[in-house]
Amino acid sequence: MTSVTQKRIAAVFAAAASLLACADLAHAQGSATTAPTQPAQAAAPAPRPTPPTRDPTTPGYVTAKELPDGTLPPPGAEGNFIIGPTRNPAPEMTLPEGGLRGTVYDLTMNSSDSTIYPGVARDQGTFGTADPSDPAKLILTTSHPAPYTRRVAVYVPKQYVQGTVAPFIVGADGPDQLLFTALDNLIEQKRVPVMIAISIGNGSGDAQGSQRGLEYDTMSGRYAEFVETEVLPLVEKTANVKLTKDPEARATMGCSSGASAAMAMAWYHPDLYHRVLSYSGTFVNQQWPSNPETPGGAWEFHRSLIPNSPAKPLRIWMAVGDRDLFNPNVMRDDMHDWVVANENMARVLAAKGYHYQFVFARNSGHCDRTMKQQTLPAALEWLWKGYPIEGAKRP
Repeated sequence: MTSVTQKRIAAVFAAAASLLACADLAHAQGSATTAPTQPAQAAAPAPRPTPPTRDPTTPGYVTAKELPDGTLPPPGAEGNFIIGPTRNPAPEMTLPEGGLRGTVYDLTMNSSDSTIYPGVARDQGTFGTADPSDPAKLILTTSHPAPYTRRVAVYVPKQYVQGTVAPFIVGADGPDQLLFTALDNLIEQKRVPVMIAISIGNGSGDAQGSQRGLEYDTMSGRYAEFVETEVLPLVEKTANVKLTKDPEARATMGCSSGASAAMAMAWYHPDLYHRVLSYSGTFVNQQWPSNPETPGGAWEFHRSLIPNSPAKPLRIWMAVGDRDLFNPNVMRDDMHDWVVANENMARVLAAKGYHYQFVFARNSGHCDRTMKQQTLPAALEWLWKGYPIEGAKRP
């Protein structure tokens, strides 16, 4: 990131913090303070409407290979694939008899201990209103400082040798038991390297004005820096592990906004991460506060950032469901179709020559658990292709 970009992002956050602090002060002073008139906040959105079922052969979508129902792309294959409607869990998603072979350490982090994320929240029962002068912006006045706690679960495989430096994967919206189960079996089978899994809970809430939204939907390296400086040292100390500094041996993953956060971690910090795994990536316009450098939020990944930048050394696996989200809130800016966003990602990644695999899943919704149970082991194996696995048989 350029120094100009860093300064502008810092200014956005400083301005936001100032606004939030003022709003909090005015709230505390009650009627003794005459606050400027603010636009009325819309009530919390109604339950999300059922998204339409999209056809993967829709004109404008990427050309993809349709696979026989119940099958997945061949190991190591790159490009675009369509999987059928039958969702059978992969055998690697079954817990070993007696439970995980590895050990899971549970940590708690408090907002009072964070210098990067001291905490915000949006008032319950409020959301915001679309800016009448710019449908890509959301007017939101009910976000304010608030404390939070987050859980962090750390999976250490039984094969880890204490004192050695290990690869690792960072996951969003943790704890993620499915990830731990898949890795426990894949490591045992020597199909992925012996790695630590760090599954980080979000700071609460969802979407614009929430702590989760601030962490996951902000287009900057801020979340990666939070993980690097505040989470990883705690993980090393608590789980008694050593984590690699090699970006080739570090991966990120997530679902929904957690997936856009995973992508942002690697995009803004390729010095830290080279591997990204995304389910139902929120590559849409959900950033708040708005940033003039990325006015479409994560939509800019495929509209401007990837097309207009030299290719980065990233390896990216993505999946989306045919019933993924479509215009789930009050914004009507043509930047809230999750299927189109992921289709666009596949198109620009191909155009720039990235190593990627994109899976379009029939009969699947947003962050579909059954789809994850079917695809996660193969996705992890694909993601770590090219990284040495000790003791693995060579083809």
